[in-house]
Amino acid sequence: LDKKSDEKIAVYDLGGGTFDISILEVGDGVFEVKSTNGNTHLGGDDFDQRIIDWLADEFQKENSVDLRADKMTLQRLKDAAEKAKIELSSTTQTEINLPFITQGQAGPLHLNVTLTRAKLQQLTDNLVQSTLTPCQKALDDAKLKPKDINQVILVGGQTRMPSVQEAVKEFFGKEPHKGVNPDEVVAIGAAIQAGVLGGEVKDVLLLDVTPLSLGIETLGGVFTRLIERNTTIPTEKKQVFSTAADNQPSVEINVLQGDREMAAHNKSLGRFTLTGIPPAPRGVPQIEVTFKIDANGILNVSAKDLATGKQQAITIQAKSGLTEDEIQKMQKEAEEHAEEDKKKKKDIQTRNEADTLVYSTERALEEMKDKISDGEKKKVEEKLKKLKDALTQKDINTEDVKSLMEDLTKETQPVFAKIYQQAAAQQQQQQQTQKTGQSQDKTGDKEDVVDADYKVEEEDRK
Repeated sequence: LDKKSDEKIAVYDLGGGTFDISILEVGDGVFEVKSTNGNTHLGGDDFDQRIIDWLADEFQKENSVDLRADKMTLQRLKDAAEKAKIELSSTTQTEINLPFITQGQAGPLHLNVTLTRAKLQQLTDNLVQSTLTPCQKALDDAKLKPKDINQVILVGGQTRMPSVQEAVKEFFGKEPHKGVNPDEVVAIGAAIQAGVLGGEVKDVLLLDVTPLSLGIETLGGVFTRLIERNTTIPTEKKQVFSTAADNQPSVEINVLQGDREMAAHNKSLGRFTLTGIPPAPRGVPQIEVTFKIDANGILNVSAKDLATGKQQAITIQAKSGLTEDEIQKMQKEAEEHAEEDKKKKKDIQTRNEADTLVYSTERALEEMKDKISDGEKKKVEEKLKKLKDALTQKDINTEDVKSLMEDLTKETQPVFAKIYQQAAAQQQQQQQTQKTGQSQDKTGDKEDVVDADYKVEEEDRK
């Protein structure tokens, strides 16, 4: 594959206990992972279990004995099920013969049944189909369609099953590549990667991706992403944040991994505090947060006060993150709770926006109190009070708050706009007066100077 040029490859890996799908772009010895997905609770063992359950159910119907109740008997069933599954990859039917499988009232009982490939396909069809959903998600993340894939590589012993190969062929629209032993391909890949890391293999480069998003906790417990899921590493992202309160002396940076909208539902990788922020109104300090991941998956997070240059940082090793099982679990939870999380995030963002509007309106009223009439001030304060009262409620109604924000904005816009227009007109008049004075000064005529003074006075009287 490393000799290929600009090809998009899907690696379909169905092993004994897990399923993974990876979309790669290969060119001139560089393997760039575009996206990954899968199911850590789906594999060959699940296919075996379907055969075990079918054998046990059939035997129970005939003999009223559940073979799964005895551990030794169950182990014999497992061995027979796996053997039958393997045989059905090359034949259309197989005999499952287990003499003296258990003891009945009349004596020993034997299990002797025929399992066909068609029956096995019927028993496991939904397992095969369930692998296609992660395939579609991986393609969506890579912004590709099945027809864009040039090659499909099968990995894992379970991909020997004809119905699996057929499903993959139908989904991607092309015959899967069978030039490598699916049982050995992982070992071969591990050996190549060991050579790359050891410096012995120099013409192959693997560019991995982040399996989950990385970000920080922001106002209201919201998870703000800096590095999105499936971003190729190494990578670096920066974003500027600010304080949430007046004269806030420090900010705590909670580094998170996950894809839920709320910080509490994601995994915290570490925390650190940036101190020594000079006193200032909220929203004024500029705190630049930088996320940097190197090729080894080590994450460096720093926070810098752009005004003072003060900086704090944390380094998070790749091993301190999540296991494959935890990653798959969190991805599944993110999908299941997507709508619920979006609503909660929207509610918090509305509250934050309303809180900011209240703060800015109160500041503007204080700063412009000499320029606003009592009647205008009273109307604004009435709308302001209604919005503040709504925000004190434990369970706020987002639509009501939005409506009250609109009412307050409609009331304040013409008032503040008029003040700004007056200030702009006054400034323009001062500039014009200054220019007129400078123009007359250039004449150097004393009488003209007196005349100019007179004209200015005349304008002032008007």
